[in-house]
Amino acid sequence: MVDQEVIYIGLDVHKATIAVAVAPAGRSSEVRFHGTLSHRPGALVEFARRLLTKHPGARLSFCYEAGSCGYGLARELVDASHECLVVAPSLIPSRPGDHIKTDKRDATTLAKMHRAGELTSVWMPDARHEAVRDLVRARETAMYWRNKARQALSSFLLRHGYRYGGRKAWTVAYWRWLATIELEHPAKQITMQEYILAIQEADARHDRLVKQIEAVVPSWSAAPLVNALQAMRGIALITAATIVAEIGDLSRFATPRHLMAYLGLVPAEHSSGTKIRRRGITKAGNTRARRLLVESAWTYCRAPRVSQEIQRRQEGVELEIVKIAWKAQLRLHDRYRRLAATGKPKNVVITAVARELVGFIWAVSRRVELPGEQPVAQAA
Repeated sequence: MVDQEVIYIGLDVHKATIAVAVAPAGRSSEVRFHGTLSHRPGALVEFARRLLTKHPGARLSFCYEAGSCGYGLARELVDASHECLVVAPSLIPSRPGDHIKTDKRDATTLAKMHRAGELTSVWMPDARHEAVRDLVRARETAMYWRNKARQALSSFLLRHGYRYGGRKAWTVAYWRWLATIELEHPAKQITMQEYILAIQEADARHDRLVKQIEAVVPSWSAAPLVNALQAMRGIALITAATIVAEIGDLSRFATPRHLMAYLGLVPAEHSSGTKIRRRGITKAGNTRARRLLVESAWTYCRAPRVSQEIQRRQEGVELEIVKIAWKAQLRLHDRYRRLAATGKPKNVVITAVARELVGFIWAVSRRVELPGEQPVAQAA
């Protein structure tokens, strides 16, 4: 039986153009630069059809770097029965002495490395998962602009000598204090009011997006995992939905250490010979998920306790998952106390707690069966 011929195609994708390089099977075969295609729907499918007329019966395997153009090209090629890998740009091998970068070189390098099996692909979400991820990212964007608007108003008031004497800003008492401020010039009063309106608009946008997330999650295929994660302390609906949307399919991580490394929560190391040098965490992978996990880890500073809110979230959740959540409270609080007692900086301690929290999240995910997945008998 003759093996099917495989042709590897590297794509350097841009907003308006796609540079294409073709690498036939076999390391000795020459990698040819095909040219540049217009970035429009159907262009790559047409190219694949023409290529197959020259190589009937061959299998085409495309690849391109993950970037701002998203997964549309990959889905288009997969729908046309072709293979397509979306490659992690940070894991593409590079030569330190190579100082020339062109679209032709990038496409040729991708095709050559794809043929050699040296590229690492990223997990590609389906259209619905990507839609939910866009929604949770829109909420984070709304939070960012709300914080910027609040900072602008705080800076404006500080420049004019107004300091809030209460315990916490942006409470009902704080808004009442803002209403008592009378600036001497009408232009300044107008400026302050515009800042206030910007904050109120940002608050309303954020609240709308939160309601949309709450409405979308129940019909999402990953809803069982989102509900299960809420059994844990420090992980409510929005945090759970964001973690699942950003990480994606947790079953692709064979061990919790793989998930910790993916989120950039493991120490970096630069050792050589007898010298062992370990530095701070790598901060690789998804920044949003890592930040939320660190925020959740702060809740484990307090003594273990199942509050009414956590008890409400645990209703209807499998008993084994509830046990994992309680074990996480006991272990992570003890971990926090022991590390804090050694005098380590608090941020370092919380990061270590967040790293172990990832292990419990992985254990919970192993107990949840999602549509299209095989059930897992027990957590590792």
